[in-house]
Amino acid sequence: MLRRKMHDRIKEYLTSDSNKILIVDGARQVGKSFIIRTVGKELFPNFVEINMYDDKKGAKVFAGTGSVDDFYFRLSTVGGSRLKKKNNTLVFLDEIQAYPELLTLLKFLKDDDRYTYIVSGSQLGIALNQTLSKPGGRIEVVRMYPLDFEEFLWANGVGTEAIGQLKLSFENHQSLDETMHRVYLELFRKYLLVGGLPDAVNKFVETNNIVEVRKVHDGILSLYREDAAQYDTENKLKIRRVYDLIPSNLENRKKRVQFNEIEQKRGKSFATYADEFEYLIQSGIAIEVKAISNPRFPLLESTMKNLMKLYLNDVGLLTNLLYRYNIRAVLDDERSINLGSVYESVVASELLAHGYHLYYYDNKNKGEVDFLIDDFDILSAVPLEVKSGKNYSTHRALDKFLSNPDYHIKRAIVLSNEREFRQDGLMLYVPVYFVMFFLPSNPVNVRIE
Repeated sequence: MLRRKMHDRIKEYLTSDSNKILIVDGARQVGKSFIIRTVGKELFPNFVEINMYDDKKGAKVFAGTGSVDDFYFRLSTVGGSRLKKKNNTLVFLDEIQAYPELLTLLKFLKDDDRYTYIVSGSQLGIALNQTLSKPGGRIEVVRMYPLDFEEFLWANGVGTEAIGQLKLSFENHQSLDETMHRVYLELFRKYLLVGGLPDAVNKFVETNNIVEVRKVHDGILSLYREDAAQYDTENKLKIRRVYDLIPSNLENRKKRVQFNEIEQKRGKSFATYADEFEYLIQSGIAIEVKAISNPRFPLLESTMKNLMKLYLNDVGLLTNLLYRYNIRAVLDDERSINLGSVYESVVASELLAHGYHLYYYDNKNKGEVDFLIDDFDILSAVPLEVKSGKNYSTHRALDKFLSNPDYHIKRAIVLSNEREFRQDGLMLYVPVYFVMFFLPSNPVNVRIE
């Protein structure tokens, strides 16, 4: 069984006397249901699971549920004798977004407090927007992502003690020796191929076979496209077109979304496809990075709504689309292969999973910086450049960026394949695998509704 960080968060909730119902949000296939089921069955002798997505497609037992009493009646047809008391009965409502009206009911179920509840959902932000009455004060939403690099290391047998030593090296800006650098860089490159979707990681650990891993990727890509069609039959082709364009956009020099290419029509803008972007981002299958033109802390105040970059939620899906079975393109330092979009994608997913809001710098005259993050300790924006090749010390746009005194930048980071930590003025060069330890002072992946 894969070890996930969310395990401890769910266990903490289920063993507390929380006055809220926990909802684990995130894209499909990231492992939400499995981890809830695992922890729930460990802690509760009576475990009742209802998949609302399956119910809506099948028996529709919970369609049109109008009150707490009505819900209990319908629940009894599924739970039967397993429904006992709050301290020994866990009710798991999976894929709750299938019935958005049930989100409103959660508040009243918690007030009644007959059983212990936990909920999962994808497209939850969309479902909450469709709900007339928000369950204010009674739910806590935690976002779950594919396995991050640390979890991938766990899956591949790297122990807690070894990762602890690695973290100590990061905190002390101490370079690894050549042997250990090669070990972790090779594991990082395998992560680029496999990604963090649990089924793909399990298949890799079981078979060490890229063909089998790619079959898993293909199935998940198909599932994501099918979900888009079911969400919005009228605009499904536009949603799928935006999604399918993500890899090619990332291969462009600017990497941002090209609105005119979505339907091959001029004069299009972000507003034209706002609903399509919302679906992709809220469902968790795409990662949004917002443009910033005036990079002052806090970055949220300077967001440009008309420019954005989109990344796939999992780097394994991207390398599947770009390189298929050609693992040498990623594992070897092939000069003819530009892995820039792949390295940016994995850094984006890693930062997001650790709680960062993601931004990038875009200026016609001064160029582009891959990422900007807020540092709440030094009250400054931090530019972050990602380099996949040998020319890691060449970064003209970043140099121009740092030379502007109006931005009040106190430090910058360059991530690359190079082994050594190195400080050069405001610039800190960091081996790319250490991104696993980047954590914000103010995590943003937990929100209260």
